[in-house]
Amino acid sequence: MNRVLDELPEAFVSHTEISREVSRAVKAGRLRKLASRLYTKNLADSPEEIVRRNLWTIVAGYFPGALVADRTAFETGPAPDGTICLVSERGRTTELPGILLRPRRGPGPMSSDMPFLDGLYLSSQARAFLENMRPSRARSGRVRRTLTRAQIEERLDRLIRISGETAVNRLRDEARAIAAELDMEREAAHLDTLVGTMLGTRDSRLDSRVGRRRSRGRAYDPDRMELFHTLHQVLRDHPPSDRPVVRRDPPGPTTLAFFEAYFSNFVEGTEFLVSEAVEIVFEGRIPQQRPADAHDVIGTWRIVSDTEEMHRRPRDSEAFMSLLQGRHRQIMGGRPETRPGEFKMADNRAGQTVFVAPDLVRGTLEQGFALYRSLESPFDRAVYMMFLVSEVHPFADGNGRVARVMMNAELVKGGEERIVIPTAFHDDYLAALRALSRTRRPEPLVQALDYAQRWTIAVDWTSIPETQRQLDACHAFLDPDEAEAEGKRLRMPR
Repeated sequence: MNRVLDELPEAFVSHTEISREVSRAVKAGRLRKLASRLYTKNLADSPEEIVRRNLWTIVAGYFPGALVADRTAFETGPAPDGTICLVSERGRTTELPGILLRPRRGPGPMSSDMPFLDGLYLSSQARAFLENMRPSRARSGRVRRTLTRAQIEERLDRLIRISGETAVNRLRDEARAIAAELDMEREAAHLDTLVGTMLGTRDSRLDSRVGRRRSRGRAYDPDRMELFHTLHQVLRDHPPSDRPVVRRDPPGPTTLAFFEAYFSNFVEGTEFLVSEAVEIVFEGRIPQQRPADAHDVIGTWRIVSDTEEMHRRPRDSEAFMSLLQGRHRQIMGGRPETRPGEFKMADNRAGQTVFVAPDLVRGTLEQGFALYRSLESPFDRAVYMMFLVSEVHPFADGNGRVARVMMNAELVKGGEERIVIPTAFHDDYLAALRALSRTRRPEPLVQALDYAQRWTIAVDWTSIPETQRQLDACHAFLDPDEAEAEGKRLRMPR
């Protein structure tokens, strides 16, 4: 093949200087024609694959120096029907395998626009919002050139959630600054009103659910709601288990509640020997050097050992938040710096997971609770409730403990056995939470809690000394790292 053609990419748009060589190569079977003026050296893969792989090189070949605009400025890729929207002074709609290039006339790249791939340009964020404020229609089965009003509101909501009001106000200022040059003063005014309405300072029509709730001060995290829907769907398909609470003679119920409180705190770093925890809970001996840690254990114990308290279930979202805050206040009362019972004021995270932003806590809990109400079995409600609280992480500290209390209250109220997460099983439990949080796989969480409930039923919980011996034999107290190093896992009691 001619050296000029050898240096061309896998797919390219032909032009006058190379057209003769291209024709010869096609006749010789060394090139393949994909569309008008579009050729490839790849003789094996499908045309659609080749075009997608070389998309922006091809776009630049047809429309040199064009501006990626309208909906594509946000999507930075083909729309669902393959549309790529451009601003270019020359060229017309070009159909390629799986892709449709749709140029329009208009102002070219401005100083505020961004350099893109292969000599193309990308509309700035402010320009993209202005362009998409212009209404458009879907024609001939093709998508609209611009996003719907609801989609714009969802993008503004995401900007506010992630970057705050300062960022969205800066966007308004930037849009006003370029509006006259683009002849989009009307669109800038509409954008200004839309942002003001979402922030609650204006009053105009909103089309999206997230926009309407934000304007009423009930903004929520739609990404988390997708996770809750995913878990809800799996739980609705999950065959209900029948694991009624085991009838135990005294001191059995007290023993179970003690170890529930003990393990729930131990895995959060509040570590005591069992003998020390017994003295704290039953004898009131508070270690002089660790009063706050002792209060964590006592606060948790008082809730999980209170039969009346553990039979309380929320009727509506307001009762849910009140119950959640009250239980948190009881557990964390020894740590006033964590603002017990009050929702967080700053972001919190665990590793790579950033939890729900403070201003979205109430709205997200409210929306999540609406799904909870449609679950029927106590186990399903317990799993969902625990994940809802854990994933929102509504407090500065103590979220894991209060999430497990909320979980077990659902089981107690439903007449089913509790779920205890012993130290040796904590890493399995966290891995299952991460599988849903990060990769949207709810099955590991359902399976982990199912196993933990079966394990809890299998333990005798007769008295603290006897149960401690049984838990030792099950490896329940082993640190997860120790257990892994020794090749030991949590065992079912004999």
